[in-house]
Amino acid sequence: MTQIPDCPLCNGTAKHYYTHIARDFFQCGNCRSVFLHPKDHLSPEAEKAHYLCHNNDPEDVRYQNFVRPVVDAILNDLYPVHKGLDFGSGTGSPILKLLTDVNYNMVQYDLYFHNYPELLQQQYDYIACSETAEHFKEPYKEFEQLRNLLKPGGKLYIMTDRFEESRDFATWYYKTDPTHVYLYHEKAFKWIKEEFGFGELRIEGRIVVLGL
Repeated sequence: MTQIPDCPLCNGTAKHYYTHIARDFFQCGNCRSVFLHPKDHLSPEAEKAHYLCHNNDPEDVRYQNFVRPVVDAILNDLYPVHKGLDFGSGTGSPILKLLTDVNYNMVQYDLYFHNYPELLQQQYDYIACSETAEHFKEPYKEFEQLRNLLKPGGKLYIMTDRFEESRDFATWYYKTDPTHVYLYHEKAFKWIKEEFGFGELRIEGRIVVLGL
């Protein structure tokens, strides 16, 4: 068995949880999340190539409907005057389209497809992070950055499918994507709330809202 790494989010001690083909997953004993061994992470080149295989058209109504819970949560909490960021938007963002269509002020950042570092030197009233957090190879650093990108009173909207011990991991589709490297347990978001000083945590289906 390969050396067991500590949890890249909370640094908790982990144990082997599951092997999918040759990919080794470990579970953190502290935050209960499941993560992929770093040896099984794709290279940046392979990761980008995988994302390019996705048919993510912002104009696709099915894609818009998929992210609608994030959009509705933002529309419920904020106004067009507020400044927003879609973090990890991929090749194209239906969240950006749906919100700008109703005159919301939003920009998008993506490491591979919309890499504008100057956007990470600003602060925002809200950040959407949809189907992105599970790709974080260094989740502690990513959440630290997201926290720092928020203005006082800002909100972070995360959309991801969460890990639960009751899941049949062998058949869970989420773990089969080679770019999904960190699968969050509900306890992980409670840990994030405390660690980074968020005052609010709401979990509604696949949507997690962290507010300052």
